[in-house]
Amino acid sequence: AMEGGPGARIREGDCAVLKRDEVFKAVSVLRRRKIIFEKQWFYLDNAIGHIYGTTFEVTSGGNLQPKQEVEETATETKEAGTDNRNIVDDGKSQKLTHDDIKALKDKGIKGQEIVQQLIENSTTFRDKTEFAQDKYIKKKKKKYEAVITIVKPSTRILSTMYYAREPGKINHMRYDTLAQMLTLGNIHAGNKMIVMETCAGLVLGAVMERMGGYGSIIQMYPGGGPVRAATSCFGFPKHFFDNLHEFPLSKVQSLLSGTFSTETLPAEPEENTLLEEESNGLPEEKQSSLQETEEEPAPEAPMDINPTEEQDTMDINAEDVEFKENKEKENKESVREKQIKQWERRKKLKEAAALLREKNADGLIVASKFHPTPLLLSLLEFVAPSRPFVVYCQYKEPLLECYTKLRERGGVVNLKLSETWLRNYQVLPDRSHPKLTMSGGGGYLLSGITVLLEKDKPDPRNSEALKMEEPSSKRCKLQDLPC
Repeated sequence: AMEGGPGARIREGDCAVLKRDEVFKAVSVLRRRKIIFEKQWFYLDNAIGHIYGTTFEVTSGGNLQPKQEVEETATETKEAGTDNRNIVDDGKSQKLTHDDIKALKDKGIKGQEIVQQLIENSTTFRDKTEFAQDKYIKKKKKKYEAVITIVKPSTRILSTMYYAREPGKINHMRYDTLAQMLTLGNIHAGNKMIVMETCAGLVLGAVMERMGGYGSIIQMYPGGGPVRAATSCFGFPKHFFDNLHEFPLSKVQSLLSGTFSTETLPAEPEENTLLEEESNGLPEEKQSSLQETEEEPAPEAPMDINPTEEQDTMDINAEDVEFKENKEKENKESVREKQIKQWERRKKLKEAAALLREKNADGLIVASKFHPTPLLLSLLEFVAPSRPFVVYCQYKEPLLECYTKLRERGGVVNLKLSETWLRNYQVLPDRSHPKLTMSGGGGYLLSGITVLLEKDKPDPRNSEALKMEEPSSKRCKLQDLPC
């Protein structure tokens, strides 16, 4: 079967998602590894080799067995009451005690049979209405039938999972909001995207899934390195990461002002030296004549220091000498490894910088806990004209400020601030209605399209395209003119 296509099989080492009713959990498929999900513990050994989407039953010893589809026996007309008015929930209607149920479980009796026993021993079951009976059976099945479905991770499943389990990690971004972002950002294969997110890598993963491994992504990150916990849950093949680059936010201003160098990496103390530099008013020539000198790996001085000097006082016999030599060798190797790693980081950083410097990105996605205005104003510099950008924020006030700033600055059209409204429905025969619990809010989106910002030729008809250098008084007068 195709990788990830319909009929894909569960393999060892895969990333999979466990599903029970509307609850999801992402796991790695490993042998002899105990998994606890929804108060059930089990091993995934038996699931390996089955097709994604298979439903399993947890049997004794935590083994998974594919669930046999049983024909519903309740086709004959059930005895049911007309209404529930005479039923009192006093806890006395069930003849089976807690210990009886435990004894049944210990005997290895399946959940389905336990539910049947519960129905037979309930004094009020036949007085309940048909709907109430269905509800009762459903509730008991959920409790006693340990059924788990294993599904292939996707943006929809993972965003639903995060929103339900850890909404704080993804800035309370609801799945429909994420879907809107992917649409408004016009994300498709072959794009060159800039993604700035602090949503545990969920937005990045969603973008990567849409692009299907074609095109390139530059992830902007704050702090020491990018966070990609959710991205790893998707289980993308290796080649998806070939064109994924990352670039630190702390270097953006220096890249725009032309003082960028890879000497100081974000993980080092010199991190904030370039943050305060302003990028305004820098001639284009200066940016292109950036020093692109090749950095050699750091000199290998640390290797000369012998880290095993304290061992000299030992009685030196043959074993000690051998041990000492090995130790030295190990230390030399680790220093060399560190240098190689740092050199690779620099190389990657240079590649990302070169991609950004082209200033021809096909789109920009921002979804972070930071204030969007300064982020957007600097990152839009790297986006080609006539390209979409989308900014997510949990609250609308920062986006309103961002909207105003962009209108003043110009260089954007079709600015929209939106919020999607979501309502879940229960769809069942004769009883379809909105679910009683509704989501309070899924966050806000500011979207727009970049246009060429002509700083030389102001168009008198369009006050937004005026040169920024003009005094504010003059600008106000122009804006007050009737259109």
